[in-house]
Amino acid sequence: MAFEPPQRLVRALGETAPSGDGWLEKLPEAVQQAVVLRELTVERVQVPGGRSSLVVLVRHADGTPAVLKLAPPRFRPEAERAALTRWGGLGAVQLREGPATEGVLLLERLHPDVSVRSLPEAKALLEAAGALRRLWVEPPGPYVFETVAERTGRQAEAMRASADPEVRALVDAALVAREELLVAPPERRLLHGTFRQSKVLAGERVPWLAVGPDPVVGECAFDLARLVRDRVEDLIASPSGAATTRRRVRKLAESLELDQERVRGWTLFRAVESGVRARRVGRARDAESLLEFAGWL
Repeated sequence: MAFEPPQRLVRALGETAPSGDGWLEKLPEAVQQAVVLRELTVERVQVPGGRSSLVVLVRHADGTPAVLKLAPPRFRPEAERAALTRWGGLGAVQLREGPATEGVLLLERLHPDVSVRSLPEAKALLEAAGALRRLWVEPPGPYVFETVAERTGRQAEAMRASADPEVRALVDAALVAREELLVAPPERRLLHGTFRQSKVLAGERVPWLAVGPDPVVGECAFDLARLVRDRVEDLIASPSGAATTRRRVRKLAESLELDQERVRGWTLFRAVESGVRARRVGRARDAESLLEFAGWL
């Protein structure tokens, strides 16, 4: 199979790839092997696709549509496999049976171009929150998932190391919020880890299903942080962006019966972490939007 990886994926991997990483170079061969092993027919590569994996639309020998997903080890595809197995299709895309090749997932086909972002904002948030609630289950025993404390600990260290004086006050506030939130988390659940509107696609079994988890174990409020800042460009452009953001925090916390201050605190930490990381890799515009958003919290 001859193809060019989507440029979005190439750029994103270029920002994060460790020295000597050859995953992209080996990708065409890996796709070919995965397709042949599972007796699949390739339709097309999903474009623009994601920033951490290649998604290929395929069909089984009997014509059933499916999705083949390949991701580098550093994006924890085996953790995604374990989480999807635990959810069993309830609230999330279903894992197809077949050969278990490391870094390769075969998934049911949803509608890749139709996410809840296509809905009006209020309806989109409602549907997304409903899908997310179904994912918050007890973690499975056999697989040891990364915890919120572990993941944010790495992120906190990177923030301390790379934050310049211009953003130091926000970084300090985010780090204090994290420390306070980790003192006594109210629950321990399996979380999606990177949940937002674009991660909820239209399906056939049920109207909306979550995709693309980077699963982690911890408190539910952590999972709402990315959803609060969804459509951040629209928020920044709006004169009522700050008020809308605070209203989102309140409404999402109330609808999912979570503590509003914990949702606000994790939203602050994750927005600042994303903003500092964007500055570090040269995405100045994204960084400016994220850090302005964080300042509203």
